[in-house]
Amino acid sequence: MRKAGVILLGLMFSFSAFGQELRCNVQVVSQQIQGSNKQVFQTLQNAIYEFMNNRVWTNHVYTMEERIECNMMINITEQISADEFKGTLSIQASRPVFNSNYTTTILNFIDNDIHFKYVEFSPLEFDLNSHGSNLTSILGFYAYYILGLDYDTFSLMGGGPYFTNAERIVINAQNAPESGWKPLDDLAHKSRYWLAKDMLDADWEPLREFNYRYHRLGLDLMDTKVAEGRAEITNSLELIQGIYRKRPDPYMYLLRLIFDAKVDELVSVYTESFPEERTRAHTILVEVDKTNIKKYAAILEQKI
Repeated sequence: MRKAGVILLGLMFSFSAFGQELRCNVQVVSQQIQGSNKQVFQTLQNAIYEFMNNRVWTNHVYTMEERIECNMMINITEQISADEFKGTLSIQASRPVFNSNYTTTILNFIDNDIHFKYVEFSPLEFDLNSHGSNLTSILGFYAYYILGLDYDTFSLMGGGPYFTNAERIVINAQNAPESGWKPLDDLAHKSRYWLAKDMLDADWEPLREFNYRYHRLGLDLMDTKVAEGRAEITNSLELIQGIYRKRPDPYMYLLRLIFDAKVDELVSVYTESFPEERTRAHTILVEVDKTNIKKYAAILEQKI
């Protein structure tokens, strides 16, 4: 499997060879900004692309084919001054399913607290141990968060070091004036602060185990053992059910992230499932994700 090879190569060559980890498509949208220098947004887009794709984020070796696919769209909604901007960031990330052409979404998120300064052609500097530029702190945060999610899908709790790095960025930004870094910035736990804190909270560990079992023991197995892989996916849903019933926090936003990424895929997984399995999966899903009850109805309508 890809990550196993990456880890072994990283152990052998971590001091002599490195490879970029992300294949990140970047788009900066500025339609809402009128009467300004539009070229700055193209320059910004190019700078973010280089920052995300050419920086080395781990000490593991990646081939071009192993890079993690992700998409970032920054929508500039307000220009405060010549070099200060506000907007939103839409970010998606995916990973391949073993021995197939299918990729599965691991993150689908919108950050509504994007506020940064950027002087055209200035370098994007980043230091994991200090908060300088809010823009590069945000970019670095999501780079490490994506890495954490990806590694968690290949090995149990494998993303821990990268979630820890994401949390370090949050800690460094506690005195920053911009929103998104502090606990009171979003009481519904949709901020970067809560994304990092909750992912490292022991009460949320079953979700990380779900990510591993669902992807590595479930989807990746379905190439050769469809029934066994699907059964593991169904079993893994019980981990989500356990979190839902325990309610480690009042908002449960990490579960929302799972379902925003997986709802359509979950329906598809049970296309050729047995009636008992479909019923079991449907019962769990309508309990833990009431937002998508209508979509899950299609599970019971599938025919063998």
